[in-house]
Amino acid sequence: MNLKDVKNEWVNELSQPLMIAGPCSAESEAQMLETARRIRETNAQVSIFRAGIWKPRTKPNGFEGVGVIGLNWLKKVKEEYGFKTATEVANAHHVFAALEADVDVLWIGARSTVNPFTVQEIAMALRGTDKPVFVKNPVNPDLALWVGALERLLGQDIKNLGVIHRGFSTYQKTKYRNNPNWQIALDFKSQFPDIPMLIDPSHICGNRTGLADITQEALNVGYQGAIIETHCNPDEAWSDASQQITPEVLAELIGNLKVRNSGIAGFDNEMGRHRTLISDLDFQLIELLSQRMKISEKIGKLKKENDIAIFQPERWKVITEYATQKAKETGMSQEFIEKVFKAIHEESIEVQNSIMIDR
Repeated sequence: MNLKDVKNEWVNELSQPLMIAGPCSAESEAQMLETARRIRETNAQVSIFRAGIWKPRTKPNGFEGVGVIGLNWLKKVKEEYGFKTATEVANAHHVFAALEADVDVLWIGARSTVNPFTVQEIAMALRGTDKPVFVKNPVNPDLALWVGALERLLGQDIKNLGVIHRGFSTYQKTKYRNNPNWQIALDFKSQFPDIPMLIDPSHICGNRTGLADITQEALNVGYQGAIIETHCNPDEAWSDASQQITPEVLAELIGNLKVRNSGIAGFDNEMGRHRTLISDLDFQLIELLSQRMKISEKIGKLKKENDIAIFQPERWKVITEYATQKAKETGMSQEFIEKVFKAIHEESIEVQNSIMIDR
């Protein structure tokens, strides 16, 4: 059996779209129960309550989760409010404890997905379970690692599989905490259309701004749902406070989502995917141009300090030759590429000129 043969009927038994919500971290029994109660009272379309029991942190000495005691709080949430429950597992110990506590859904985090040894350990501990297991994309943009993690789970006879798109780390600072890189996620979805894919807007955005837009965009291109961090008092959360929302805001967000009819002809779905990819590339282009202009500023300062003229004819000659070369390589119009480079070069000169006259 391979991944293309995996059929995930289990996801159809839950509300559509599948919404998972709850705090980034379990902090106390009271916090867990209040968050669950308020999600239930808002009538938000949430099927699964999530909470981090163990929290992998980037730096030491941060809050790393309450540990096994938090599993008892998840049990109470299930008993009192009827939610299925979910948590992240990062090693065999976590798996055994979560299975013993009868957690309904497990996921493997981005930091774990990147390490095949860790995934193999988790897969072997989960061997034969019929509980759904989601795999978040690895922190680095590597589709093969993501696919490989699922193949390791399937190799241990774990068939109720799903994935979570939570964005990818980048050295450059952007408006996202983790860049969506929609192309990678949509490539996965194209290869394995029967494996449910959820969006994690909380980790993509890193704040409360844009959560609704990212979630809607994911639903537009055929994702099955979302996992959204929700806390009874987000500003006081012990981890990732800035990206968590209240149950009431969650209910409003879900209520405003437009769910696409699965019966719509493939044209609309395919068009939505192409538009999403164009938007993603446009965003990357703007970020790259911004970085380029910052370098132009540094060049302008160096020219000013050394009394060197802004316009360098030999540099423009190199640019035009490069445009000709790239036109041949890409099959694009040489005229178009020259226009683009000319516009960039002119803006670069303007940036440097503003530095020169800034006495």
